Amino acid sequence: MLPQVSPSQFDDWLAAHGTGPSRPVLLDVREPWEVAQAHVRGDGQADRFELRCIPMGEIPSRLQELDPDQPIACLCHHGARSMNVAVYLLNNGFENVANITGGIDAWSRERDAGVPRY
Repeated sequence: MLPQVSPSQFDDWLAAHGTGPSRPVLLDVREPWEVAQAHVRGDGQADRFELRCIPMGEIPSRLQELDPDQPIACLCHHGARSMNVAVYLLNNGFENVANITGGIDAWSRERDAGVPRY
């Protein structure tokens, strides 16, 4: 079963998955123009997770850029694309994968009102 993590639960997810040898990854699977409009701001948390931006359509050809041993939380606009990517990762040998429910829109509402909504 694929874990669903709300933006308000992200710190708890990090605490549970950030104790290994490598930092967890927040994988933003939106298109570059979307990331330019609204993106996760580190706000001093850059040492707790690695932010990676790979559009959903490029995941299969760029899969080697991701480490199956790193915990990965997938993020998109509202949660559907990230859910698809998370399932794809699970089906391709990644074991520690979660979906950020509600996407960057929920991130803005629940976690960081400074992130623009679109």
